[in-house]
Amino acid sequence: MGKLKRFLVPVMLLIIFEIVAVVLWLAKGELFYLLNFSYIGICLSGGLILYAYHFKYARLAVQLAVGLYMLVYLGLISQENMQIEGFWYYLFLGIFEAATIHYAVAKIFGPLLFGRGWCGYACWTAMVLDLLPYKVPQKPRKKWGYLRYLLFIGSLLFVGILFLCQVPHLERVMFWSFIIGNILYYSIGIILALVLQDNRAFCKYLCPVTVFLKPMSYWSLLRVKNDESKCLHCDKCRQVCPMDVEMTNNSRKRINGTECILCLRCTEECPTKALHL
Repeated sequence: MGKLKRFLVPVMLLIIFEIVAVVLWLAKGELFYLLNFSYIGICLSGGLILYAYHFKYARLAVQLAVGLYMLVYLGLISQENMQIEGFWYYLFLGIFEAATIHYAVAKIFGPLLFGRGWCGYACWTAMVLDLLPYKVPQKPRKKWGYLRYLLFIGSLLFVGILFLCQVPHLERVMFWSFIIGNILYYSIGIILALVLQDNRAFCKYLCPVTVFLKPMSYWSLLRVKNDESKCLHCDKCRQVCPMDVEMTNNSRKRINGTECILCLRCTEECPTKALHL
């Protein structure tokens, strides 16, 4: 029974992504959606299975497999802006494809099921930031969360102004904003990580996508839970958490509860295995 349980979450996740893949394939009539979401689902579920068998770099492998695919193939080769500007662009055009579908699945409705799993397993920005040396925050958390809302509004205004001014060749503008945006994200993210000694500083304070992710993640079905009958309250889980989440509290109002990226470092560190999905 224990062996079957370790496959439950990966299999359920794969089924969900396959359902999305088939529905979009049939609705849009494009094989790409079947292949795209099947690939992502296989990577995510495969990574969780590797993790269950204690493969040390399982999450990193998934980050690279999904993150590089989205950055290089979808972003650079297919020239789709998968950043938040691309979402606003397609939304203003009234087209449900590319970035709008990506955001709907991964960042708006998907978090109701898997929380901020995107941040832990698929984000191409975090894919690089997680390679930096400060995997555990070395300094107290800053009260800079309001900055993400400024970037969120700024991205909306940027695209809105492009439409209002009827800027020509918007597709090219969006592609180059993707290139420049990623350069800025990586540069600022690396600088923040080194200055604040925290790999995930960019995610905590600046990432505009978290404006979508945080409220939906509050209701996430998939979340780390604490078996209080086993918990020693040793606080080791909090000490290794890259997002400063209070894992010993099962309440949805736990400190930084909407920021859990499901990295599962807490479950690894827990001496009594009280923490589990």
